[in-house]
Amino acid sequence: MSDELDLLYTEVEDDLRATVRDALTDRCEPGAVTALYDGDRSLVPTLWKVIGADLGLAGILVPEDRGGAGASAREAAVVLEELGRAVAPVPYLTSAVVATTVLLEAGSDLVGPLAAGERTAALAVPFPTGPDGPVPAVRADAEGRLDGRVTSVAGALEADLLLVPAAGAHGTALYAVPADRCRVEPVVSLDMTRRLADVSFAGAPADLVTADGEAAVRQGLRAGAALLASEQVGLARACLDDTVAYLKVRRQFGRPVGGFQALKHRLADLSAEVDSANAAARYAAAVLAAGDADLPVATAVAQAFCSDLAVLAAEEAIQLHGGIGMTWEHPAHLYLKRAKADQIGLGSPGAHRARLAELVDLPA
Repeated sequence: MSDELDLLYTEVEDDLRATVRDALTDRCEPGAVTALYDGDRSLVPTLWKVIGADLGLAGILVPEDRGGAGASAREAAVVLEELGRAVAPVPYLTSAVVATTVLLEAGSDLVGPLAAGERTAALAVPFPTGPDGPVPAVRADAEGRLDGRVTSVAGALEADLLLVPAAGAHGTALYAVPADRCRVEPVVSLDMTRRLADVSFAGAPADLVTADGEAAVRQGLRAGAALLASEQVGLARACLDDTVAYLKVRRQFGRPVGGFQALKHRLADLSAEVDSANAAARYAAAVLAAGDADLPVATAVAQAFCSDLAVLAAEEAIQLHGGIGMTWEHPAHLYLKRAKADQIGLGSPGAHRARLAELVDLPA
């Protein structure tokens, strides 16, 4: 563990947070997000243009000499906290973090249009795939044509480009395939703000990105898992803040509900848990930004803790909002659905705990 990492937010990060929060307040109100479940997805492209292109956040991890903002995982973590806080339906995690990291690791020029927010990409692996789990691969022939099917791919429906691990004669390589060259079928997802899709390839012509595909894919998955914790923290803090605000004004027996001691204790416990999760997520982001060797441990700790905590915070929000929390009109259900989907995304908490046990040499 590094002794030199500063986990406090900088002024630049605070300014970035304010900018992203203002944009989401103006453009991502809960009613528009709920409308996604009724089939109205008009919010997605307009919001992504603001976040990815207008604010320049799609290229936050890309060096300036390659057309990006030249920032780091710390700044990306702040963006994800705010996106989680608003349950924003944009492909930031899948395109600006995972796919972008894969392309940077592979040294590909394809990262330029992604950094500019002109195109989006998705890594064609199932969303539950963790950084240390088996990487499913389709088949590639000698001419680079792909055959096979990948299920439950996050971000595929919004992607212009798919990054596909494919098994060939010399191991797993990584190919780039325009989305219109394959079949992308949406599946019914619990969280419609980050939809999943099954992707099928039938002799699809593809361009080789790198012959060492597995290394690039694992780096992308690890960056995604490390920064997903920040999204989960933002979600959990939003649930806590909204619940506290509601209990201050909801009255029962002539007094605010928040004044009852039992509820105070529950909220105090949840607040302490959210602060702990924030520390774990900040450390994972700082380690990723610094290229520290502690990244596998930091990622496993952050995901094992933050995944469950986000679900707990959303469940508490629904219960402590009482009857209104159970309604479709109230946004609490959006947070629970995102939290439950994130809980298995990029590796389940159990998988991360098992990996952590291996890393610290803890016997089963």
